[in-house]
Amino acid sequence: MFDIAPSEFLLVAIVALVFIGPKDLPRAMHFVGKWVGRARGVARQFRSGLDSMVREAELAELEKQWAAENERIMRQYPPQPLAAPEAHVGPAAIEHVPHDPSTHDHGHPEGDAPVMTPQPHIHSDPLPVEVSAPKPAAATEVKPVPPASEVQP
Repeated sequence: MFDIAPSEFLLVAIVALVFIGPKDLPRAMHFVGKWVGRARGVARQFRSGLDSMVREAELAELEKQWAAENERIMRQYPPQPLAAPEAHVGPAAIEHVPHDPSTHDHGHPEGDAPVMTPQPHIHSDPLPVEVSAPKPAAATEVKPVPPASEVQP
C-alpha cells in the first residue's frame, strides 16, 4: 500500500521509541492502528462504491445493446396480425348432427392403420444357469398346531 521497506520501518520504529518513549509507545501504536484501520475502511468503501458504479454502467450499456438488438429483430421480423375471431355461436344455433364413426377421420394420415403395432420378439441365447440343490432342513421337525376346536381337554 505505502511501499515501506523493512529498513525504513526499523528507522521509524527507533525514532518513535526515542521521541515518544517506551512508556507511551503502546498507546501511540494503538492510536496509529485505529487510524490505519479507519483509512483502510474508507479505501475499501470507496473501492466498492467505484466497483458498483462500474457494474451499473456496464449493466446499463448491456441493456442498451439488448434493446437495440431486440428492436432490430422486431423490425426484421414484424409481428403478424392475428385473424379476427369468429363470431360466437350459441348452442341454440348449432344443429345436432348424429355421429357416424365410419366417416369420421381422427386426423391420422395413415387412415385405417392400427394405432399400436406389436414389437418383434427378439430371441437371444439363454444364459447358463447354475441350479443348486436345496440344503437339508434342520434335524428337528415342526408339527402343525391343531385348531382350538379340535383340541380335547
